[in-house]
Amino acid sequence: MRFGWRTMSGPMLTAAVALPAILLDRHASALSLAPLYVGIVALAGSLSGFPSALGSAAIAVIGTALLALSHRTGPGFAADDLAQLGLLALTTAGTAGITGLVRERLLDAFAAEQRNHATAARLSAALDQVDIGIVLLDAETRAEFINRAFRDYFALPDEKADDKPPFIALMYHGRDTGAFELPEDELGIFIAQRMEMVRVGDASPINIALRNGEVLRFVCTALPDGGRMLSYTPVTDLVRHSDAPDRADYYRSLRDPTGRKLMRYLRVAE
Repeated sequence: MRFGWRTMSGPMLTAAVALPAILLDRHASALSLAPLYVGIVALAGSLSGFPSALGSAAIAVIGTALLALSHRTGPGFAADDLAQLGLLALTTAGTAGITGLVRERLLDAFAAEQRNHATAARLSAALDQVDIGIVLLDAETRAEFINRAFRDYFALPDEKADDKPPFIALMYHGRDTGAFELPEDELGIFIAQRMEMVRVGDASPINIALRNGEVLRFVCTALPDGGRMLSYTPVTDLVRHSDAPDRADYYRSLRDPTGRKLMRYLRVAE
């Protein structure tokens, strides 16, 4: 156990209450300070845990016993004094155990939350390094996470991505920026089909052709909590291999992240 101000504050505060009561208030009832002692024990347990609270409880019982002895004219304790001391001991010990246990549980939960947050941060950073676009949707189809690849593929500004937009807003963004290689009169049907796939959790893979020449394989995966994971895997060189052979190098170059970012900047400039 580490000794610091938190650990010592409970016992010191209990002693600061007990000593004046013994020295100055010899006519007070032995249990008159019991509620205050219980409160101090609870405070000690919440600040530093069970050892500090138990020390405070022990000082409280000792102080009350000495105060009771100061009121006696004969040796020993009367039966009612022993009953009161026993009740105080049980109350303060129970308070120490409960507050110490609650504090330990809260600290464990806080530590677990910090570990989970750190793991989520590492996972988020790792997903930002892959060239597969990843979007995590909650049960209401609102984006909880959008990785860097997806933002680059669809020229999605960071402020809009971080605002947790619904999936329909992402589809409309792609339509408004001219990301899809589709005639304008087919975009409405295309968006409706994608929305339906996400709604029902249809995992059938489809290829999405972008206007810049890239092809992404879209897959919707239903998650146990009712959310969805959307993946956009670049398959340009696989889908376009049957196109004009003299353009093979061009299609492979589309997978270059630097080239993808350049295309994004050109689109923004337009």
